[in-house]
Amino acid sequence: MLDLASDIVARATRLLFVDRAEPALWTIAVDGRVVGTLLCEAGVRRLAWFKDADPRLAAYAGPLDDDVEALAAALGVRLGRRVSLESLPT
Repeated sequence: MLDLASDIVARATRLLFVDRAEPALWTIAVDGRVVGTLLCEAGVRRLAWFKDADPRLAAYAGPLDDDVEALAAALGVRLGRRVSLESLPT
C-alpha cells in the first residue's frame, strides 16, 4: 500500500514540475542505475544519455511531450526492462 501511495505522490510531483515555467530535471534509471537525464526548460525537452547507457535507449527518437510516465513506459518497452524517471529540484 505504501508503494502505491508513494507512486501517486511521485506522479503528482512530476505533473506539478511539468506545468512550471522554470526548468525541470529528471533522472532516467534502469534497475536503480542512472543512465541519463530529461531536462525541460522553456518548453523544450531534451534527453541526455551517459556514455554507458544502453544504445537502444540512446537511439530513442520518439515524442518528448508533457507525460513523463508515458516516456518511462515507452523507454521500458524499448529496453524490455523497467525504466523510471525521478524528478529533481533545479
